Amino acid sequence: MIKKRKTNRYTEVFAVGEHIYMFANEARRVIDQIRGRSYEEALMILELMPYRACYPILKLVYSAAVNANHNMGFNEASLIISQAQVNEGTTMKRFKPRARGRSYPIKRPTCHITIILKDIDLAQEYLNK
Repeated sequence: MIKKRKTNRYTEVFAVGEHIYMFANEARRVIDQIRGRSYEEALMILELMPYRACYPILKLVYSAAVNANHNMGFNEASLIISQAQVNEGTTMKRFKPRARGRSYPIKRPTCHITIILKDIDLAQEYLNK
């Protein structure tokens, strides 16, 4: 199945991380802090926050900025995080052996994180035309 994303392909660049091993609510707690901020400010926030979800989100934000620089030629200083969303992924189900021959289900949740960066300089140029 082909996933279609509604983005302005001239001013926006995205990075997607799928099947990241954590609860979606843990990642949403961090994503809510960086949504709408500039790229450099988001990097500082993510490096200083004490949550486990910060590292994979930091890697995704950095990857989206590298995509913007390499593929589109955007300047990193003019990037903002226009959209950031976390969706629940599949839940891996395992069984752990317990006493007296019984088994105990273990649920390992995953999530999908999407980061969309927008170049504000180019967006203003398109609006002015």
